[in-house]
Amino acid sequence: MIKMDKELYNYLKAKPELLNFIRHNPKWYRYLSRNPNQIQKLEKEAKLFYGQTITQKIEKVNQNVQMVGMLLQFADMMKD
Repeated sequence: MIKMDKELYNYLKAKPELLNFIRHNPKWYRYLSRNPNQIQKLEKEAKLFYGQTITQKIEKVNQNVQMVGMLLQFADMMKD
C-alpha cells in the first residue's frame, strides 16, 4: 500500500475542499502518493470541479444578469 506524505496530508487537511475532491476522485490519492509535486495540478482540477475558475464565475454572473433582465421584462409586461 502506498502512503501519502505526512506534510502533504496536513496541507490537504487544512483545505477541506481539496480533501473532499480527492474523496470524490480517488485517482488523485494515487497520483499524489506517487508524486506530491502534482498538488498544483490537483488544485486546478478542484477549482474546475467546484466551478471556481474565473471563466466559470464570469459565466455565472452573466447568467444572473440575464435572469434579472428577463424578470424586469416580465415585470414591465405585467404593468401594462
